[in-house]
Amino acid sequence: MKALIKLLLNLFPRTVLQRFAEWMVPILGWFYIGKGKECPLCGCLRRKFLPYGYVSPRENALCPNCLALERHRLLWLWLLRESDIGRGAMALPRLLHIAPEVALMRKFRKMYASQPERYVTADLESPLADMHFDVQHIPLGDGEFDAVICNHILEHVEDDRLALRELHRILRPGGWGVILSPVELERETTFEDDTITDPKERTRIFGQYDHRRIYGRDYSKRLAEAGFEVYDIPYKEELSRKEQELYALPDEHLYVVQKIK
Repeated sequence: MKALIKLLLNLFPRTVLQRFAEWMVPILGWFYIGKGKECPLCGCLRRKFLPYGYVSPRENALCPNCLALERHRLLWLWLLRESDIGRGAMALPRLLHIAPEVALMRKFRKMYASQPERYVTADLESPLADMHFDVQHIPLGDGEFDAVICNHILEHVEDDRLALRELHRILRPGGWGVILSPVELERETTFEDDTITDPKERTRIFGQYDHRRIYGRDYSKRLAEAGFEVYDIPYKEELSRKEQELYALPDEHLYVVQKIK
């Protein structure tokens, strides 16, 4: 199964995978019928989740029902339990969701069903998004949103600092966001090298051929440079061992930001 999923990820472009994953992945999930793991987004029960990854597929990564990955499950638990999205706020925040993940987008669409104009999705090219733009040049007004979710995008863009300034600009004062990227905590500083152009070599070094950098522990500092107050949250550690194992959560930190002014 690992070899098959790795082949599919590397063989087809992202836009194609997005169109066919919703019916293809559940078929693969039938090989994992049983109990042992549960997806907190959709409630799917399987003896384990599907492997996923471009280079070295990770065990217990992909929910075969809603397509949530480990980071999506961890983020959803935080949003539901700690943010004003899950606290039953009087009015849901006006939310911009960049590169919308299918599993999260489905949940948000239901949440915002009575006020759909307050939830906006955007992507460079995804057929699933409401708007299409480059995150380095966001065609939206200053302070237009209360919250933003932008996951695993900054490692792809040419000028991530410019993209962060744009995310800061479109948030209102007091607005918040979750901005996640692959971060290697054992690495002190972010590594970038645009002279490496061979796709196979970039995949070997950066984890994917279209990644431009590997973030280190200075990731929080980079977020702060854009003007954000940054909260580096090892949220998995706040959950019980039972939940950590049941939901197959990753050893990743959540990076929550707030625009102070």
